[in-house]
Amino acid sequence: MAFTPPPAFTTRPTLQGTFGMSASTHWLATAAAQAVLERGGNAFDAAAAGAFVLHVVEPHLNGPGGDLVALFATADDPTPVVLSGQGPAPVGATREHYLAEGLELVPGSGALAAAVPGAVDAWLLLLKDHGTWELADVLAFAIGYAEGGHPVLERVCATIERVAPLFAEHWPTSAERWMPGGRIPEPGELIVDPAYARVLRGLIAAGDGAASREERIEAARTEWATGFVARAVEEFVRTPHRHSDGGDHAGVIAASDFAGYRASYESAVTLEFRGHTIAKTAAWSQGPALLATLAILDGFDDDRLDPSTELGAHTVLEAQKLAYADRDAYFGDDDVPLSTLLSPAYAAERRALIGDRASAEFRPGVLPGREPFTPPLRTAYTPPSGVAAEGVGEPTVSRTGETRGDTCHIDVVDRWGNIVSATPSGGWLQSSPTIPELGFCLGTRLQMTWLEEGSASTLTAGHRPRTTLTPTLVLRDGVPVTALGSPGGDQQDQWQLLYLLRTIVGGYSPQQAVDAPALHTTSIAESFWPRTWVPAGAVVEDRLGDGVIAGLEARGHRVTRAGEWTLGRLSSVGRDPQTGVLSAAANPRGQQGYAAGR
Repeated sequence: MAFTPPPAFTTRPTLQGTFGMSASTHWLATAAAQAVLERGGNAFDAAAAGAFVLHVVEPHLNGPGGDLVALFATADDPTPVVLSGQGPAPVGATREHYLAEGLELVPGSGALAAAVPGAVDAWLLLLKDHGTWELADVLAFAIGYAEGGHPVLERVCATIERVAPLFAEHWPTSAERWMPGGRIPEPGELIVDPAYARVLRGLIAAGDGAASREERIEAARTEWATGFVARAVEEFVRTPHRHSDGGDHAGVIAASDFAGYRASYESAVTLEFRGHTIAKTAAWSQGPALLATLAILDGFDDDRLDPSTELGAHTVLEAQKLAYADRDAYFGDDDVPLSTLLSPAYAAERRALIGDRASAEFRPGVLPGREPFTPPLRTAYTPPSGVAAEGVGEPTVSRTGETRGDTCHIDVVDRWGNIVSATPSGGWLQSSPTIPELGFCLGTRLQMTWLEEGSASTLTAGHRPRTTLTPTLVLRDGVPVTALGSPGGDQQDQWQLLYLLRTIVGGYSPQQAVDAPALHTTSIAESFWPRTWVPAGAVVEDRLGDGVIAGLEARGHRVTRAGEWTLGRLSSVGRDPQTGVLSAAANPRGQQGYAAGR
């Protein structure tokens, strides 16, 4: 049976050109990145400029107090490199302290969930080492929107409305920042963030008098790590405040945690799949789960790799369950045996477990000398305080502030062949109380750690939480051809998998793959508080078709229909190394993401 052909209609064209391409989850970030390219900057200048704009215009999806994971390659060296802006657990974030606070899980909102912020330092590091622009010029776009205002998104307003009771009753600084006088902003209203603008201007001023561009940026990194921001954070979190468990706790992050952290580069982990090299992070993110899924699927014929058919969708869902069971059993900021987990022999063992029926079991593999960790597999959770969480809509935010799976993304490629895929996240406006002097709050990435012993992801001071942030680079004949990524928490790699299968195996264009119906499994231990799972659960877009959905249900999948255009928020840029032709595609869902280029 042939792969399902793509529809003739796409929501927008796959952009093509030879000068430069940008794609992101917000049109203003895309436009800022493209403006940098137009003024002679390279892909790294452009991505950094767009990313700081995302801090301002998508505050419900990311912020300066959050984190960042990126993959990139330079025009001079096509080797994929990981940029780790995922900060570690603070020194005071010990399992014993959290248990003594009466917690069973790391909260999903509040300062106890904060890892050391890594996004700002990571962008500064990338800009210093691979960009060409002065920091002041890169930050001018974000400062302009923070001081002069930008039209607020409807989804930002909806997020504020959702958590308004929390802000009003427990987080007065957030109420003052986002709903002064008790009024929630209207969609399209100009909103400003002068405090964050002052932070950015302070980073620029730190380099005054330095002799070179690189020294000026390094001075900004030092200021971020040891100056006003770090001191303001430490002082603010000492006051107990409401967390998602229903209790009031003080944070543990300190100025010394900021001073002890710097973003870093790492080698990518790669897998060969159908003539392409897929590059991901190591197992301190969920990235290798995508590689493991591809390794399992690579042993099937093409007709089993088509997500638009009953057989293909079933096979994809079952392969993902197996790969994600290994994620939850073995992954973390530790020595993870990826050479075994990604080996052909191990993939064959896992592939043999896929039958005709949907599995409702947690089935990690058995590795020599390793004891798989079994997470608490709860289908529902009420914390000891009795305050139950509830998520609704998109973004998925509960009344207690925790967010399950929302973030943003940016991809840029330039005419010289520099290419970058970055997923900034965390520090959502609803993560924890706004720090007034800074205009932003801390992130909540530590909710992805466990308080149980025995996991590579057990909360450990100085270790990175096993993040969901997971951009992708695709290479052909050793040269990057695609930068790809998506928001979506545990769904990020599940949706990227569909893109890879449809473009590499099915021959879809980038925009055809972005537009195509999406699906994912929920039969995994969710990374976000309250960390529940749905055995045999699958979520699908209705466009997958009644026949395919009925077939999945007949196989035992517990299918949730999510609507016509609700899942998958992919964007990508690409470059054909033979012709130099560049391409870009962006997600139409939510009417927010855009690509631009020429």
